[in-house]
Amino acid sequence: MTGILKYPVDFPVMLRSLNLDGDRQADLSVHGGAAKAVYAYPSEHYVYWREKLPGTELPWGAFGENFTTSGLTEDSVHAGDSFRIGESEVVVTQPRLPCFKLGMKFRRNDIITMFLESGKTGFYLAVLRGGLVRPGDEVILTGEDPERVTIADLVRLRIPGRKDPDVLKRARRVRALPAGWKK
Repeated sequence: MTGILKYPVDFPVMLRSLNLDGDRQADLSVHGGAAKAVYAYPSEHYVYWREKLPGTELPWGAFGENFTTSGLTEDSVHAGDSFRIGESEVVVTQPRLPCFKLGMKFRRNDIITMFLESGKTGFYLAVLRGGLVRPGDEVILTGEDPERVTIADLVRLRIPGRKDPDVLKRARRVRALPAGWKK
């Protein structure tokens, strides 16, 4: 089972504590839960992937994201930042780390390494308050985490030889960052 297969919708959808109506989390042993209720992926990255994967069809949602965003990249979004989207409120929890299901979807064994090395991972959101969301809803920043640890900072911590002691120290203080990341 997988929840990676997504397609764009043109109607309002209810965002709840664990997912969007019509999009269930499939494998809760490794994916999902409150800290991974929603996956956001920057639309800006599609240009990069179209160059890297010529001939591959890449409609919105191709990377399994619930929200294809604009203007929110890994270098500008911090773990712990909060946003309002439609009637809902969400908080950034962590980067997405790819799994074998991304490889299965793209029918490429190298996509997982390419995805992580690109730093174009997107990020997960936890739902603070559910509500109706609509295509085209503005994503409005409502709070910035004081530690200012970007999603890109967290991805770099997963790459051998790239551990910055200052980032590690600040990351441990981000309340929204799941315990597994803090370890």
